[in-house]
Amino acid sequence: MKEVFVLNEEDFLKIAVKENGELVECIVEERSTDPQIGEIYKGRIKNILPSINSIFIDIGLEKEAYMYYSDELKRLAVKKGQDILVEVLKEPLGNKGAKVTHKASIAGKYAVLTLGSEGIKLSKRIASLEARQRLTTLIKPPRDVEVLFRTDAEEAESEEILKDLDSLLKKKEQLERKLNYSTHLGKIDSNSLMVRFFSELDNIKTTIVCDDKEQVKIIEEFIKSKDNISMKYYDGHISLFDYYGIEKEILKLRHKKVNLESGGYIVIDKTEAMYVIDVNSGKHTKARDFNRTIFETNMEAAKEIGRQIKLRNLSGIIVVDFIDMRDDRQRPIVMKTLKKSLESDKGNTKIYPFTELDLVQISRRRKGKSIYEYLEESCKKCKSNGYILKLSYLENLIKNEILRAYRENSINDFYIELDVSYKENVKEDLVGFLTRIDGLDKEIYLNFIDNLEGYNLEPLIFASQKENYQSYKIKTV
Repeated sequence: MKEVFVLNEEDFLKIAVKENGELVECIVEERSTDPQIGEIYKGRIKNILPSINSIFIDIGLEKEAYMYYSDELKRLAVKKGQDILVEVLKEPLGNKGAKVTHKASIAGKYAVLTLGSEGIKLSKRIASLEARQRLTTLIKPPRDVEVLFRTDAEEAESEEILKDLDSLLKKKEQLERKLNYSTHLGKIDSNSLMVRFFSELDNIKTTIVCDDKEQVKIIEEFIKSKDNISMKYYDGHISLFDYYGIEKEILKLRHKKVNLESGGYIVIDKTEAMYVIDVNSGKHTKARDFNRTIFETNMEAAKEIGRQIKLRNLSGIIVVDFIDMRDDRQRPIVMKTLKKSLESDKGNTKIYPFTELDLVQISRRRKGKSIYEYLEESCKKCKSNGYILKLSYLENLIKNEILRAYRENSINDFYIELDVSYKENVKEDLVGFLTRIDGLDKEIYLNFIDNLEGYNLEPLIFASQKENYQSYKIKTV
């Protein structure tokens, strides 16, 4: 049984997935004017630098996008001043613009079109020989576009697939018209997270819960022909994620250490260039010999690593440092377990063989923000060398607790503790802080203390409690 929760906030669209009651995936997409992964832009080539194999493209924004100057582009003889369709592969970072590709993709229910390529491909999950033969001969390969048939095409009627393809080809023509006849440089198709996620839903029995009526309509278009999926609209007063306990589970993901049942553990570290996952045997002492302990810990870690990669939405380069295995026969078994743990990631990951040092490299395609980007911001006290929870994230959690206490018990007075790192920002915009936590019409007592992870909130019911905290009462006038 799978449950999908879709939370629509002012700045974020969040999707959480549970399987058999356990949180297995969390994807966050920020609403921003900056280029987002999957968006398609009309751009104009501003510069070609063969020395660094790069092309820089004006996409109508302050920062120019860039892409790799491949042999294929060299053969196509692209030139400065040429208009081009590009899809965002990587969001802007620092002074760097968005990384893009000229091979823009258009996703449908049964197929994906890729511009700038040719041929017909099939999802690796389509196992039936009969289905593979049917799909490869269903249409003539179109010019200048590659057609990839998705897993759902295996069970679909040919008429349904052709209808989907016709819709995608019309969309392709619209994009090409905008490229050829519009003078405007900029975004011409969103290809949003919502579209991509629900295009890839499998055939498991699934319940979708969403808190936004407009998003419900969009989702229903994707699932209307799937009898294994049901839809619910949530209209509660507190956040959907808070109501279902998801926000607390997300908060736990900030911790680097993940314990394994055997007594071992893994540590997930983020560097500027990659994520590093270290496997440790810890207190694992159940096995009778050392080699067995190593093998069992690595096996358990391999299962958990796949789960954590999807759960934290890690992307880019991920290096896993397994415990050194003296028995070479253990490596293929551990590798098979790791691959299986990422099997449901549907083509987003590529896993490379063990190195001599028992390191495994994983590359994962980015989709939305990682949990760290959503939860954390640079710490001013640490001079940007450390990270703290975003104040906006804490404000949202505090607001949900206040709303719950007020709705359930008519409580109007609250004592709140925050780390001293937030003091300056809160004091600069005290009214804004109170507004965001739904505290303007309530009595709020606020205290800043050192080394507090997250926040503490205490509903004040008795007069004696208020007297104890009188010095922390917020006065906005």
